[in-house]
Amino acid sequence: MIFADPPYFLSNGGISVQSGKQVSVNKGEWDKSQGLKKDNEFNRKWLKLCRDKLKENGTIWISGTYHNIFSVAQMLNELDFRILNCITWVKTNPPPNLSCKFFTHSTEFILWARKNKKVTHFYNYELMKKINGGTQMRDLWTLPAIAKWEKSCGKHPTQKPLPLLARIILASTKEGAWILDPFTGSSTTGIAASLLNRRFLGLDQEESFLELSKNRRMEIEDEKTRSIYRERILKYSDKPLETILEINDNSPYFGIDLPMESI
Repeated sequence: MIFADPPYFLSNGGISVQSGKQVSVNKGEWDKSQGLKKDNEFNRKWLKLCRDKLKENGTIWISGTYHNIFSVAQMLNELDFRILNCITWVKTNPPPNLSCKFFTHSTEFILWARKNKKVTHFYNYELMKKINGGTQMRDLWTLPAIAKWEKSCGKHPTQKPLPLLARIILASTKEGAWILDPFTGSSTTGIAASLLNRRFLGLDQEESFLELSKNRRMEIEDEKTRSIYRERILKYSDKPLETILEINDNSPYFGIDLPMESI
């Protein structure tokens, strides 16, 4: 499985709010739009590379907003993926709209697609149903944005919350599966993968982000911290932890026996 949090192309000089303070929305040069044609070319190029690495029954998740998600969807179709869902993630704690001239932005989208239209994919239907209190899980997910406890090693400008990645990983992989994140940043995908007994490979062009990733990985080598994080990432389900995961300390994918590699 692949999870990708590519540039949203929203670094346009605007302003937002973080922790009650006015801040710029600019993330870096990597997040600036180069125009419709070049943005489409960029999305097509990295999606094609990802497609080449996926197994025939593999799936890919891509996060975005209206700034980039339509381009991503178009490229997925052109590359012959089959789009399975467009998840709408509703944030319980979105930043306020400072201009008061339009609706408050409180959602992001996550496309889920499989590589081969003719080869079925893995979907942990029963587990998602359990997590959702015994009914089918819908494509509208109400989850908080990143919490303070997830910033203990520092903060990435587009860091995703662990509960969100945990749900994605549980929905579409089995224990021991390989997960790739081509825009790994602070490697929330990798931390969630390790906590849930999956294997992980992350890539990023910013060395400082990879240092943050390694520090976060070292943090969960402490068994007490690891246990606390497991409880927190699954508290948004309607079932207790033990009914969702069977954690075995002797698992070959447990703890430091499952290194999170960064390139």
